[in-house]
Amino acid sequence: MAMRNEIKTPDELIDELISLAFAEDLGDGDHTTLCCIPPGETGKSRLIVKEDGVLAGVDMAGRIFRYFDPSMRMDVFIRDGAEVKKGDIAFTVEGKTRSLLQTERLVLNVMQRMSGIATATRRYAKALEGTKTRVLDTRKTTPGMRIMEKEAVRIGGGVNHRIGLFDMILLKDNHVDFAGGIEHAIARAHDYLAKKGKRLKIEIEVRNFDELDKVLRVGGVDRILLDNFNMDDTREAVRRIAGRYETESSGGITFDTLRDYAACGVDYISVGALTHSVKSLDMSLKAV
Repeated sequence: MAMRNEIKTPDELIDELISLAFAEDLGDGDHTTLCCIPPGETGKSRLIVKEDGVLAGVDMAGRIFRYFDPSMRMDVFIRDGAEVKKGDIAFTVEGKTRSLLQTERLVLNVMQRMSGIATATRRYAKALEGTKTRVLDTRKTTPGMRIMEKEAVRIGGGVNHRIGLFDMILLKDNHVDFAGGIEHAIARAHDYLAKKGKRLKIEIEVRNFDELDKVLRVGGVDRILLDNFNMDDTREAVRRIAGRYETESSGGITFDTLRDYAACGVDYISVGALTHSVKSLDMSLKAV
């Protein structure tokens, strides 16, 4: 199915996600709440952190509450990005009891996921302290939740790579192979940008030194992605690039080898695990 050439703002995407999340959760009504809670009753809940980590999603929780019921009121005690301990109270929220109960699960799902990502990212960012290397996220995100998950990476101290396929050109191995080689891929990228009147950064992935040397000969890129290079080869590749372009390492890099790759001199290390396999941070939203 053809897609419309339309870029939606982050706010529009978040509102659509919130709308969809409520639609799948509430259906034709939260019958448990509706059957036992009078419509005019009011109450108060508090967000309790249940394990140590980095808090993320407080601002997003406020958006969810306001979207569902603008009369809900939050008192925030701990902001996004703070390191929290088990037992901390991040905020309280007051309003109609029915609204508190119907928003509870979505707020927790979002905050637990975002806080887990922020916690993992902070761990990687701290491991890179003292080097010039920054940790990048990837497009390996939960469908529909990318804006929230990448915001969590930023809160944790990481750097957002491209948001999607629209805000950067990244010529990966399949693009190069289908285009007929590195020279053709880079040339076509520049022709396309000129015809469309777009100014986008160009990054190209290389798998070996032969491909790297071709890129260095052709030029016309902003960043070179070293895919599955071992540490010795990474160090040599950085030497050959010698500050002409930004460098990024990806593939086969674990937390234990992260700093060793940083010592090779790369500008960025991209880590898909920040968003595709993190553990959510435990927390609960309890009635006061």
